Amino acid sequence: MYWTLAISLIIVAVILAAAVVTTSKAYGYKHTVDPLPEEQDDKQQAGPKQPH
Repeated sequence: MYWTLAISLIIVAVILAAAVVTTSKAYGYKHTVDPLPEEQDDKQQAGPKQPH
């Protein structure tokens, strides 16, 4: 019975450690946002105009 308890506690500790590691990596990730398409169009139109 003690072996079962020991193995169970080891499994729980490994799962808890994995959850802590992945959560800390998730908080460290830097999210980026793409600019809106309207902003890209304005920047492209601000340049010299090409003759048609």
